[in-house]
Amino acid sequence: MKKIIILLLAFANFSAFAQKPLFDYPFGFQAYTFRNHFPKGTEQTLDLIQKMGFTELEGGPQKGQTAAEFKKMCDDRGISIPSTGCSFEELEKNPQAVADQAKALGSKYVMCAWIPHNGNNFDLADTKKAVEVFNKAGKVLAENGLIFCYHDHGYEFRTHEDGTYMDYLIKNTDPKYVSFEMDVLWTIHGGGAASPEQLLKKYGNRWKLMHVKDLKKGVVGDKSGHEPAENDVVLGTGQADWKKILKLAKKAGIEHYFIEDESEKELINIPLSLAYLRSL
Repeated sequence: MKKIIILLLAFANFSAFAQKPLFDYPFGFQAYTFRNHFPKGTEQTLDLIQKMGFTELEGGPQKGQTAAEFKKMCDDRGISIPSTGCSFEELEKNPQAVADQAKALGSKYVMCAWIPHNGNNFDLADTKKAVEVFNKAGKVLAENGLIFCYHDHGYEFRTHEDGTYMDYLIKNTDPKYVSFEMDVLWTIHGGGAASPEQLLKKYGNRWKLMHVKDLKKGVVGDKSGHEPAENDVVLGTGQADWKKILKLAKKAGIEHYFIEDESEKELINIPLSLAYLRSL
């Protein structure tokens, strides 16, 4: 009887482990998702976000607000701000100001989502400039207890030597000062130079954050960094293999996942995407 009880307990523990959801981190959102709502009222938008079940935000103060004011509004609703954004120009000109705002928001990460370049002509010179700026600014942020991340946008996957400009960026930036945020849609849209799964395996813990975003089936990426809003679709209905991606992301050590929906149907798409993640 004792052996049977032990076996039953072991089976119960195994079953509980087997049924543990794949996506078990706090749900975060990228503020750009609600770009049409925030101008109508920050508090009412945060109320809507809270009701959806979000507890983490990637973003910053809205127009006319200080970082402290925005943080208090989020705090009052149980929403933390682990990551905030900045422009390339801000990083280049005044990284200390970027650090000061991030700390005022209570953020740990600062991300930049665009490297300036001429039209669709992203090239080696643009990449080298980014390496220089990211290493210098990343050092300042690190000295302030922050982690800098560059968010890929598709155009970095153009071929360079035996790899891509994204490979060049990752290999030539200092891991002490520069990390990365994977935007799954833009990685797929990069034109097949490397899948999200391949990049997570190749660069492991250089990835710190993730934009959970899906690209419509049938869309072929063109390395432009641009695509129509209607190509953002409900998670699980597009091209991304989320089970594989999330398993590899967890293995790489990514802790913050921000759902971003650039469509004009975010109030329809987001609840469906959340339901999909919870089903994994």
